[in-house]
Amino acid sequence: MLQVDQREPTGWRKRRTGGLRLAVLTMIISGFAVFLNGYGVRAWGDFGGPAAYTTMKNVIAASVLLAVYGALARRRTGPAERRPARASQWINLGLVGVIGGSVPFLLFFEGLARATSDNAAFIHKTLVIWVALLAVPILKEKVSGWHLGALLLLVVGHTVLVGGLAGLTLGTGELMMLSATQLWALEVIVVKHLLTELAPATVAAARMGFGAVILIGYGLITGAFSASMGIGLTQWAWVLVTGLVLSAYVTCWYGALARIQAIDVSAVIVGGAVITALLQNGLRGLPLPSPVGLAMVAFGALIVLAHGMRSVKAS
Repeated sequence: MLQVDQREPTGWRKRRTGGLRLAVLTMIISGFAVFLNGYGVRAWGDFGGPAAYTTMKNVIAASVLLAVYGALARRRTGPAERRPARASQWINLGLVGVIGGSVPFLLFFEGLARATSDNAAFIHKTLVIWVALLAVPILKEKVSGWHLGALLLLVVGHTVLVGGLAGLTLGTGELMMLSATQLWALEVIVVKHLLTELAPATVAAARMGFGAVILIGYGLITGAFSASMGIGLTQWAWVLVTGLVLSAYVTCWYGALARIQAIDVSAVIVGGAVITALLQNGLRGLPLPSPVGLAMVAFGALIVLAHGMRSVKAS
């Protein structure tokens, strides 16, 4: 069911070039998002914590993406015309809402509360490995020696950034974050399948829309919103900003996935760690991580981009 037709469509050079550009834009947004979410989580610390913050942020993102989808659908032409028409498509869209837009967020942020930030950063950046392990056998994506070298640089580089793996443990928090990361990897595979039939705007709106409903239900059942009645302008400002950033991230991410290999997109996004580190150093005054680690991560992402652009020009 999840096999993807890898044949190149007409104008595939333009599509692949656009996909690489969107992957770079997604990487930049990701770097800023991690930085901003640190402030957002702290601002909501006394108002329901990570669960309430994540829910409200995702609701904002869902509202934006649903509004965009609605505007496109009213035009009755273009991408929004590729809307779900079969039961299997609706089932897969709902699945994306579960394994992409809701459950992993709860697992990751709950795990983050029980683990160290270094462990969280490393576990999340293993996403590219899980995507590669799934994309090769299921999507039949091609992995070259350049890919393997880039993946090695990305993983080792990020290991250096977090100070090595000596302190890495697999407690409850780490296992929750690992499960979240693996669910996001599975989401990539399902989304790649859906994007052969549906527009990115459709899948993005479904991901965040179904996900928001699940998150709201979880919050109501667990009482996660009980401390949120007194939220002020500061808290609302942070969920608005990070919600808008999340909507932009999902839009660019899915747009890139619709055009180029999932492995390439996932590898490039890891480069966002460099942007986050520079922001934390320049704006928060935090010590800059290992320059060697930053260079390895940057070169890993650049190798994937350069290989992708060279493949386009050579074809």
